[in-house]
Amino acid sequence: MAKIVYTGEMDPRLCKNVLGETIPALAERDLDVIYLDADLMSCIGTAKWAQANPDRAVNCGIAEANMVGVACGLASAGFKPIVHTFGPFASRRCYDQAFLSGAYARNDITIIGTDPGVTATMNGGTHMPFEDVALYRAMPGATVIDVTDPTLLVSVLGQCVDRPGVKFIRVGRKQYAKVYEEGSELPIGKAVTLREGSDIAIFAAGIMVHEAMQAAKALEAEGISVAVIDMFTIKPLDETAVEAWAKKCGAVLTAENHNRYGGLWSAVSEVLAQKHPVPAGYVAVEDEFGEVGPQDYLQERFGLTAARVAERAKAVLARKG
Repeated sequence: MAKIVYTGEMDPRLCKNVLGETIPALAERDLDVIYLDADLMSCIGTAKWAQANPDRAVNCGIAEANMVGVACGLASAGFKPIVHTFGPFASRRCYDQAFLSGAYARNDITIIGTDPGVTATMNGGTHMPFEDVALYRAMPGATVIDVTDPTLLVSVLGQCVDRPGVKFIRVGRKQYAKVYEEGSELPIGKAVTLREGSDIAIFAAGIMVHEAMQAAKALEAEGISVAVIDMFTIKPLDETAVEAWAKKCGAVLTAENHNRYGGLWSAVSEVLAQKHPVPAGYVAVEDEFGEVGPQDYLQERFGLTAARVAERAKAVLARKG
């Protein structure tokens, strides 16, 4: 069960520290779990554990495509590989290997891409993937997750190691707003309603869940009733939830730290078009590359803010009739 404890406050845990604790714990609990990294162990706190456990952790160096190939080979031998590198390298750089040696060959691997979208901050445009979700959504049988908070990260990572197919988890390394009580279990593929509403439903993922909740609070003060749904599993999408909220509210908005092509907006729109068309809109990065800057600046720069969510929600409601 997921217990919602959202107040707008930040979770004191850094996601990089949570990864640094959870990956070793999974490997120690299950001898088939093996961890591979592309020279970034120090970035998620696994370096000391890896050094002490060389049979459970492999530093493949700055060779991400090769690392995924190695992981797929290990999977074919019965292991459960967890692979980590920064988001652009976990998606663009090793996509062919994940697609062919992973998905096509039916080898089950878990790929963690850290610092997706604007959470890449000072690493700039080359390290700022706005397309990673679109790539993995196009991969047959893949699971795509955009992490909401540290509690959800622990839950989904534990599920992924035993889940078939290629699993792609995108997560920032720093703080997230606290949404769920520690220990909550959040089943992959099941959306979570964070607040009820009757005028418009906002489907959000990743860092945009916090922005959507803040926007909903502001809109409520103006007499607008807003439902917020955490759509952390972008594939397989909870289509039942999309259809149900579209029918209940008659208007839908999506919010994501991704570009408008191929991500959550595309996934939700596909369901609406086939099952229950309603006025809909999105808050996402437009057809642009990333740039260098602190996260608060980048969220303003690309419109990934509560203010933009509220503005777009009003525009959608104006079309509701």
